[in-house]
Amino acid sequence: MLPPDDELPEVLLDLAVPHEDINTLVAVRPVVTEEPGFRWLLERSVANLVRDMGVVRKGSDMPPVADGLLPEEGRLAAAGRCLPVYVFLAALPYVRAHHRERGIPETVSRRTLADLGRHLAVHRRRTGRTGLLHPWWPTLHFRGELYQLGRLQFQRARLDERTGAAVAAAGLPLGSGGRPLGPGGPALNVHIPDFSGPMTPGACDASVDRARVFFPRHFPEEPYTVAMCNSWLLDRQLREYLPESSNIVRFQDRFHDAPPLPDAPAEPDDTEPVAFVFGDPALDIAGLPRRTAVERAVTDHLRAGGHWYGGYGWFTL
Repeated sequence: MLPPDDELPEVLLDLAVPHEDINTLVAVRPVVTEEPGFRWLLERSVANLVRDMGVVRKGSDMPPVADGLLPEEGRLAAAGRCLPVYVFLAALPYVRAHHRERGIPETVSRRTLADLGRHLAVHRRRTGRTGLLHPWWPTLHFRGELYQLGRLQFQRARLDERTGAAVAAAGLPLGSGGRPLGPGGPALNVHIPDFSGPMTPGACDASVDRARVFFPRHFPEEPYTVAMCNSWLLDRQLREYLPESSNIVRFQDRFHDAPPLPDAPAEPDDTEPVAFVFGDPALDIAGLPRRTAVERAVTDHLRAGGHWYGGYGWFTL
């Protein structure tokens, strides 16, 4: 199911796995393949991941290894943290075959799957160790639900209740049938990966243009007419701190707001901007640096007693 020992480092490099993590992943591979409990979890997880490959189901759960069953340090602990990585490695032949069947260009396939390495880098930045903070997230990539198209990622998805209600209120038709588009309708979910350079208007324009061509070509049966995004980057309060020329404000300008539903008021989430900007949601607000305009915005707002919210938005394709 997994690449041979001698080939594993090259496969990891193809997935943009940080060099600091490769030795650990090679060293604990025998634990995952030879220890019966780990192998059982690996086989079950791979089967669940590749089942209905390409069907939109918001990724796949990645069963964790119970912390109480493992020591805090050593190969067993490392194997527990790294098990999802081996699941993705074992799923590589399946997702690559799916990409070929759909005619996905090799460059898009490679850069999409290489996001696994970015997530390992995010984990290392926060913890200093090999692992994945959110193991379920790369399942979108390895199930054919999400694609990297330049600066932005686009996930084949369905409109949530909040965004779907806003789209329905706009009265947009869906395809030639003229049916109104609303909650549960097809949409491309836009994601902004870290460690990928500035989200300049030109780079975002190019990504959206690519998406307009990519999905009708490779998923012609899925009529995507709108894109949506749910992110703290769409919190309109950022405009009180950032200039109109900033990349974040220009990104917000792409979207129509999707206001909260009457029976589901917006809840504050101060940890998300702290995590994305500073790398760790548990950092003390009093000690946060103020080196950039975004750092100052996040920090000053929280120190003044304000809160950040996840913004919801959409635009037509």
